[in-house]
Amino acid sequence: MPRLSGKVCLVTGAARGIGLAIARAFHAEGAVVILTDIDEDTLHAAAPGFEGRCVAHRLDVREEADWQRVIDGVLASHTRLDVLVNNAGITGFDPPSGPHDPEHASLDAWREVHRTNLDGVFLGCKHAIRAMRTNPGSDAGTGSIINISSRSGVVGIPRAAAYASSKAAVRHHTKSVALYCAEEGLQIRCNSIQPAAILTPMWDAMLGTGPDREQRLAEYARSAPLNRFGTPEEVASLAVHLASDDSAYTTGAEFNIDGGMLAGVANPPKPAE
Repeated sequence: MPRLSGKVCLVTGAARGIGLAIARAFHAEGAVVILTDIDEDTLHAAAPGFEGRCVAHRLDVREEADWQRVIDGVLASHTRLDVLVNNAGITGFDPPSGPHDPEHASLDAWREVHRTNLDGVFLGCKHAIRAMRTNPGSDAGTGSIINISSRSGVVGIPRAAAYASSKAAVRHHTKSVALYCAEEGLQIRCNSIQPAAILTPMWDAMLGTGPDREQRLAEYARSAPLNRFGTPEEVASLAVHLASDDSAYTTGAEFNIDGGMLAGVANPPKPAE
């Protein structure tokens, strides 16, 4: 039996990268998948590959009216929402919006990153709780909210201060949501995934497209003890577990998927011979 059979799952930022991989994995596990993204053209180009049990909607995660429209549409069409993946996020580097270090970043650039990465997660959690409270077939609201944070939310990033700040806030908001839902007597779980060095289009601004791209790839890969980039599909496998009933006793937890980066120093000094 597919692990997500009959579940209705909404994924933000699903037009590409990690979001698209999660949507595909959910679909393969039997879910009805609601693909959402602000990039309508790319989103609708991806949708036909799902062959049924898939709906695509434009969603600007920064706008509460968009969340209300999409969530209300899901409830009208499917009567329930079982899983939300808050994946949509930006670094601020693509398109470039100036420096992002703590000294030179503009307030507008800082706020723009937080609007997507943090406000979007807040709004998603808010409206998912509202929807999941009414899921039929249970005395208490049920569901799984999965927030995509980042290794950058655990350690400082000197020239991506807004991104690091927003992802750190996502980690803590995840815990607040988990505890609130439990306090309310709801069986709505909320957990975060913290990827690092996952090869997606988000890396293009740093890797470039020139002849030295492969060299840059190798240099960045060496920062992970496993000495390689991770894949979006590897993140998606973890998301499937958190979306499924296999993780029914897991809430308020953080899951690193980073090739060992947060386990310690990637290249510790060797003892003298």
